Amino acid sequence: MERWQQQLKESITSPDELGRRFGLDPVETGRVASRYPLRITPYYLDLIQEQGDPIWRQCVPDGAELVADEDLADPLDEEALSPVPAIVHRYPDRVLFLVSGTCATYCRFCTRKRKVGCPSMRVSFQEVLDGIAYIAKTPGVRDVLLSGGDPLMMSDLLLEDILGRLRAIPHVEIIRIGTRMPVTLPDRITDGLCKVLRRFAPLYLNTHFNHPRELTPAAAEACRRLADAGVVLGNQTVLLKGVNDDAEVMAELFRGLLRLRVRPYYLHHMDLVSGTRHFRTRVEKGIDILKALRGQVSGLAIPHYVIDLPGGRGKVPVLPDYVEKMGDELLIRTGAGELVRFPNDCSG
Repeated sequence: MERWQQQLKESITSPDELGRRFGLDPVETGRVASRYPLRITPYYLDLIQEQGDPIWRQCVPDGAELVADEDLADPLDEEALSPVPAIVHRYPDRVLFLVSGTCATYCRFCTRKRKVGCPSMRVSFQEVLDGIAYIAKTPGVRDVLLSGGDPLMMSDLLLEDILGRLRAIPHVEIIRIGTRMPVTLPDRITDGLCKVLRRFAPLYLNTHFNHPRELTPAAAEACRRLADAGVVLGNQTVLLKGVNDDAEVMAELFRGLLRLRVRPYYLHHMDLVSGTRHFRTRVEKGIDILKALRGQVSGLAIPHYVIDLPGGRGKVPVLPDYVEKMGDELLIRTGAGELVRFPNDCSG
């Protein structure tokens, strides 16, 4: 068993374990975990300095997740955009390929928290093959993003098989991997994995650092190995209340990412996901943070601030040409010219 697999085996997955570690009421935590699964790797758990800190908020179940709200389990309408179980086909030239149903650590703000880690998210190999078949018979698809769950939960052998099948499809030009392993389980980035990834260049990998305390020496080594293997690295940060909704924190994070050869790519406004409202800020907060960064950090360190609109309408940059303020509600113009209402209420 490799070290990363041993870490997975030793992860906290039950409210009782978490309660013993931090003196929490396992009944309260259990109510949340029974609906939205719990898993925290020993590595990521050790980054917590105190209860309620930015690492804690990202991984420890919170009763606020069960507060009734008007948000949606599937705000991006992925189920309706799924021609076969493992594929989400929202944009004409690219697909989301859900090849894994689990993660090393379950983020409490996950956009797929309705099913990641749950029985409904189990992905069979036949579903993976059906997804590849769909891509092969859809010539307009040139860009495939492996996601889930976390694709790097798979073995090197299975990942290699999937990448090989995708590379054999003539019209697939770009393959991307979305993973949080460099953040929550950097031991997963082994020499063997990097040897596999090197074979399929050009390969793009977007990871998901949200706070500068996640930029540890182990995370830096994981990113170094990936970059040295020729993998192009980007980062997608989610704007989270109580985690990174501060310009100085973001500046430290984005500068640190560049040192790790990771390009800040997106700053995501929180999706309208049920059970995550306590993480949401007002849109003005994100705008103010980016304003504060301009001129203070390199342009390379400034990501695109985007909103992924509900109903599967896609990502829209938060720019004056797209967003019209309407008090507690915004009116956002999509690339197709459609006007969409988006709540600017962060109460929860």
